[in-house]
Order: sequence, then structure tokens, then C-alpha cells
Amino acid sequence: MFEKYTEKAINVVTLAQKEAKRMNHSLIQPEHIFLAIIKESRGISLKIFKMYNIDYEKFYKATEEKLRFEKATNTKQNPQFSESSRNLLKYALELATLSNNKFVLYEHIFLAALDNKNSYIGRILDKFNFNTEQAKDLLKRLVQKKIKKLEHPEKYELTVEEQKYRTAERLFDGDTASKIFERAVNKLHSSKFEILGTDQIISAILEDKNSELTKILENNGITSELFEEELNKIPERQSEFEGQQIVFTPNAFIIMNSALQIAKELGSSEVTPEHVILGMLKLKKGIAYDIFKKLNISENKLKEDILKPIEKSMSEGLTIMKLAKQEAHRLGKTVVGTEMFLIGILGEASNIAAKVLSELEITIKDVRLTVENYVGYGNDYTESEVTFTDNAKKILELAWTAAKKENKKRIEAHHLLQAITMIPDSVAMKTLEHLGADAVEIKQGIINEINKHSC
Repeated sequence: MFEKYTEKAINVVTLAQKEAKRMNHSLIQPEHIFLAIIKESRGISLKIFKMYNIDYEKFYKATEEKLRFEKATNTKQNPQFSESSRNLLKYALELATLSNNKFVLYEHIFLAALDNKNSYIGRILDKFNFNTEQAKDLLKRLVQKKIKKLEHPEKYELTVEEQKYRTAERLFDGDTASKIFERAVNKLHSSKFEILGTDQIISAILEDKNSELTKILENNGITSELFEEELNKIPERQSEFEGQQIVFTPNAFIIMNSALQIAKELGSSEVTPEHVILGMLKLKKGIAYDIFKKLNISENKLKEDILKPIEKSMSEGLTIMKLAKQEAHRLGKTVVGTEMFLIGILGEASNIAAKVLSELEITIKDVRLTVENYVGYGNDYTESEVTFTDNAKKILELAWTAAKKENKKRIEAHHLLQAITMIPDSVAMKTLEHLGADAVEIKQGIINEINKHSC
């Protein structure tokens, strides 16, 4: 049954089980489920509870009298769902079907709990003067708004082929990166190994004593001397090999590709040492990462220290990426699609691309309304790390290439907009076409604006 539940709906079920176990109850009752509903409440549902001054502690106290008779005889066993709880969850599935949702949402469980005439929940809510019908009406409207488009129209799986055909040369084609690569290769030649690993790459980064990154690493307890000392203690490189041997060790290759993606997402048109460290911290792989762990660093602090100067610069591309992610969160999504880039471009406002769109009478308000119709709303805001759709990755790749052709160190808004026009099946381009703009006039508008600025 639970394969049709969204993550948030499953969280409610899991929390209900934990509530019953914590209270040493042998059965999971509807009241346990409702306590979990309160704990998981966000957005509209949280406002509903706040409207009647209901929180977890107050509801728990009101149910305590009834639930104290639910003690388990064998507290080692996991609590099982009572018949009334099973019926509640089945009814949530029926409500999902009736509202044309393919998945059971958090709101369906909330509605099923409010509709459960045989539980103690209704009597408890009456003590808070809770208007059940009004709450149900709000939840039903929210469910209709979420006829989900749970899956983004653009795919967002990184294929094996995308990884396979990335070449080593592109990862080190910037000035700074090429120097690191040269030093890393020299270290490789003087070692007993034949394949470049994370150990040589990080060692080469640490060798540049004058870089800001080296100072950040030293402040976090990672010096070249300590790194080399730990490296010399490692008798072999087994942790570098988790796949087929290539130019890099598999872990080094994966981390460098992660660094490339991070560079794009941070609005850079070259891979820098900062991106390499961030890629390693993200994937938690390889000898270099193992040494970082042995040196007892705080990964979160190191990541924050590296990102601080990057974010302080607030380049055009980085600002757009941040706005795109914020827009994804606003729509309750953990996926950034091409349409989020479009909203980010308009949100940044001062860039060439935004001026082109303004000339074409494309406004952020109209784009948002169109986008909401295309992709719908997801679950309420989550702190989960966002991923990018395939088309969004393609646009970042095209923008990266365009920035490099112009010898720009950063991806700019017009690179992203130009890239959008090259992906006709993207939600961003479909949105623009829906609002009356076409690829040809957008491209020409970009050329005209660039020419104005170069005069």
C-alpha cells in the first residue's frame, strides 16, 4: 500500500509508529497518526493548527487519558496498526483516487483522520473549538492544487553515458586548474602509481601556499605536511578503486565531474580547487577524503568557509542559481528545471537577458503563472538538496561552453538565456513561446543588447 505514498505521507506513518513505540503501546491508533500529522505540519496545515492554537504537546496531553490504556504487554515487539488505523490509511488511499491523485499525499491522511468518525480525534478537536468542515475544505482545495505533477516534465537522472563521455581535458582547461593538473601529474610520475587519484589532486592543491583556499584548509586543520604524513601511512590505494580503471581512479573521476557540476551551479566557467574540495566533501569518496576524516575536520565548517568568499562575490550566474533554487522551494520542489533559471534571470533583473525579456514584455509574474500550470506544486518546503533536470544540466553545459568561448570566467545571464533557446522541449522555452516570444527574436535581442554594451 505504501508504495503509492509520497515521502511526506510515509513520514507521517513512520512517525506514528515511533510515537506508539516511544509510549510502549502495542497498537498504533489513529491518535498516534494524528500526533504525527501535527509534527509533520507545514504551510497550510501548520496554519490550520495555529489558527486553533493546537500543537503537539497540547494534543498529546488531551489524548493522554485515552492512550494510557494502550500499554503493550511485550515492549520489545514493534507496535502493529490497529484495525481503525488500517481503515484510516485505506481511506486516505481512496481519497487520493477520488481526487485524481496518483499518490497519497500528507493532506489525504489529514483528511482521512478528520473524517474518522469512530476515533477519539474528533472529541479532542472539539475541545479546541476546531472547525472540522472548514479545515477539510482548505485541505481539499490544497489537494486539488497539487494534482501533482509530482514528476517534473523534464527528466532528472544523470545517465551513465553522460558520465562516460566527459573527458579529462575539460576538467582542467582553466589557468588555475591546469597548473593543479600539471603538479598532480608530476606527483603521479614520481610515485609508484600509474593512475591519477584524489590523493595527488588534493596534494597538488595544498602545494600552492599562497592561495586563499590553502589558507582556509590550514585554518580547518589541513596542512600539506599533515596530509602528506597521513598519505605516507597508506600502504595501498584500494579505496580509490570502486569501478573500472580509467585515466583517473574511478573516485577521482567521479569527484572531478562533481566539481565540474558544482562549478556550473556556482556560476563559474572553470573548475577551481574550491570546486574540487566541495566535490570531494559532497561525495565523501577516496583516499584524500579518508585523510580529511582522520584529521578530524568539521566538514560543514570547511564547506561554509569555502563558499563564503564565493557567495560574497554574488556573481550574476550565482545569483540566478540561488533564485532558481528558491523558486523550486517556493513550489515545494526538490528539482530545479529550466523554468527556474528563467525566473532566476528575471529575478536578478539587472542583467542583459532580463532586459531582452522585458523588451519582449515577458514579466516574472506571467512566467510564474505559466510555470505553475506546467509543473504544478510539490510537497511543502523541504531542506533536501536540490537536483537538476536533464534539460537544466544541458543548459548549464551550453552556458558554460558559451562563457568559455567569450573568455569569461563566469557564466552570465545571457549565456543561460541563449542556451534556453537551444533546447526547444525545455519548460523554459515552452513558457516563453506560450507568452509570445520565439527563439529567433530572443537570440537577436541578446546580440543587440551585447552590441549596445560594447559600444
